[in-house]
Amino acid sequence: MKTTVRAAISVALLAGFYLLAIVIIGALGAITVWLYSVHTGVIASKFAYVTLAVAGGLLVAFWRILRAKPGEPEGLPLTPQEARGLWDTAHDLAHQVGTRAPDEIRLIPDVNAAVMEHTRLLGLVGGRRIMYVGMPLLQAFNVGQLRSVLAHELGHYSGSHTKLGALAHRGRMAIVQTIVQIGSSSFVGYIFRGYARLYVLVEQAVSRRMEYEADEFSVRVAGKAAAVSSMRDLPVVDAAWNFFVNRYVTIGWEAKLAPRDVFGGFGQLLQGRSGELAELRSSAPSAEKSRWDSHPPIADRIRAMEAMADSGVAPDERPAAVLLADPSRLAQQLQQQALNIGDKTLLPWDELTDAGIAAGAQRGVDALFRAAARLGGAPQGDLGLVLAVTEQGRTAELARAVEPHADPDDQRLALSGLISAAIAIAARTQGLGRWQHSWSAGAKFVRTDGTDMGVGEIGTLSLDPATVPQARARLAELGIDFAAVRQQSAKASADGADLLGGIANMTAPGKQYYDVLILNNGLILVPCPKSTDKGKQRLIMVLRSAPLEKLALRYRFVPYEDVRSAAILKKLPIKFSVTLHSGETIELAETWSGEALDTNDRDYIVGALEPFLAANEEPAR
Repeated sequence: MKTTVRAAISVALLAGFYLLAIVIIGALGAITVWLYSVHTGVIASKFAYVTLAVAGGLLVAFWRILRAKPGEPEGLPLTPQEARGLWDTAHDLAHQVGTRAPDEIRLIPDVNAAVMEHTRLLGLVGGRRIMYVGMPLLQAFNVGQLRSVLAHELGHYSGSHTKLGALAHRGRMAIVQTIVQIGSSSFVGYIFRGYARLYVLVEQAVSRRMEYEADEFSVRVAGKAAAVSSMRDLPVVDAAWNFFVNRYVTIGWEAKLAPRDVFGGFGQLLQGRSGELAELRSSAPSAEKSRWDSHPPIADRIRAMEAMADSGVAPDERPAAVLLADPSRLAQQLQQQALNIGDKTLLPWDELTDAGIAAGAQRGVDALFRAAARLGGAPQGDLGLVLAVTEQGRTAELARAVEPHADPDDQRLALSGLISAAIAIAARTQGLGRWQHSWSAGAKFVRTDGTDMGVGEIGTLSLDPATVPQARARLAELGIDFAAVRQQSAKASADGADLLGGIANMTAPGKQYYDVLILNNGLILVPCPKSTDKGKQRLIMVLRSAPLEKLALRYRFVPYEDVRSAAILKKLPIKFSVTLHSGETIELAETWSGEALDTNDRDYIVGALEPFLAANEEPAR
């Protein structure tokens, strides 16, 4: 789609939005005047209020858009001395696609490349151009693939796509701000919401067309082989980066531990997992489509590329990192500037894996010990008490206590893992073993000489009363002292918990009211006023005020592991009660006029309480 057509669509839709607003305001005003002329009652006053609300909301939204200024660009700026190869490549590609080169190149910690332009007069006058290049791409791609990606991005400049991007963005901001000011639940709000859907649908369709146009530059300048290869590899590198962050980088995050060399680790992971990544590349690219997507499916883009004429450009197989003068130094600067390290202790990868897993395992072991203490009637649990409980034939009870929301097989597997973790922590405390880091597989617990200690086998032996004596004998052979692993927390916390939902203004006996946050491991009860106005907004404000683990300390936290039994007293609006192991009963009821974060939040409560319901009670779905 040509730029002039896109400009016409953007301007027409944005102008149409304000024309619609003026028409609605005029119609409401005319009705208000007519009503006052025939009947100066409540109805006329209500129409006058709606008219003023719509007009005021429109003015406030428009004023905020006019005052909005672009934020500071993200990423690490690269000088020509720091990235001569990258700057030369950008200028060469810009010349080939027939556009002006970027004024600034910035390094970002994402699997992405992008361009932007600070324009004026609705995109008619160009401005400063910035190109963003992801460090993970420079580590994973060769030069030919990176040239293909950058040619695509510079193609957006050549097609004047970036000039009008600001206009499209302002248009979306204007519509969203107007809906926020007016409200989306009123009749007028529904009209604006419908127009907003139309605007976004048209913008996304135009955006998809622009991606195809930019892909043509990619094939023409970098060659078909490099263009198709980079398109296939992008989702693979993205999956590898997400896996790396979730499984390696944040392994000790909650214990305030972080890697000393993040990007160096990603390079090692790419080598260690090369076989798995090759399998991902061989799988069919995604063909999922949605009219709300800003980019076409990768399968469609590859098909379009393969149908284009090949320019015959020879692939450049050199690692893309050669375009940087000192990749390691720039990676360290980017890590310090762009990643949220904060006050975390920086460790080399092998130490981080050992310490991070130990810290995470301790939380699970504490839950195991607390459950064993309840079943064994002891003030505090330990590894010896856990083995005593399983030897009594109470393995199923213990497994259900530590993993109530899983099926019996998974409960048993989880219990075995927690016992193994307790054994590993004891051995680590005594200096007998450690968790061994690996880029090609998951970490495993080994002796100090690197040989497998077999804690998993001992954990399995600990589940069966007949084999518990064998487990004790194996522990004695290894020299593991039961007292070396201790329960560190007397009560469950919300560390590492995930938010599932929230329901505002739930009532409790005694005319108490709570906004209830639903976590995957418990409920947070936040005292609130009786009024149900703005309940959802209040929930959002609470969530923004602090992390979940701190909210659980600030307000009352009811972990599921403290629940002995539960009952669903009413299905809609939901009313339930939980009885704790201490004997206390907590009863909460949703009000008809209350609000929730999402329509499925009641189901989350039911699902959380289902393991504790009486055997003859059917959960309310």
